[in-house]
Amino acid sequence: MQIGIRIKELRECCGFTQRNIADFLNVDQSFISKIEKGERSLTADMIKSISDLFGVETSYFLNDNKDVVKTNCAFRANDLTAEDLDAISRINRIALNANFMTELLGE
Repeated sequence: MQIGIRIKELRECCGFTQRNIADFLNVDQSFISKIEKGERSLTADMIKSISDLFGVETSYFLNDNKDVVKTNCAFRANDLTAEDLDAISRINRIALNANFMTELLGE
């Protein structure tokens, strides 16, 4: 499965718009549209940022395995800013790191 389809699925599941993701990545909204259509590709840094935002490991975008353990958070705001999304991605990165450490410790 291509990366763009997975990004679109996660984006819609979280209730984000293409504009939200574009602002978060500091790119034009049309760039996100082209990514979702498979017409453009992401840099490694962008994949890392998006995986943090959605609370998934980067391997989710790079492997055919569709099984994903996603961190969950609820939003009550409809007008999320790029700064809000940055805070969400940082929280998700902490949660992913905690999960990784738990796995390493075998707990």
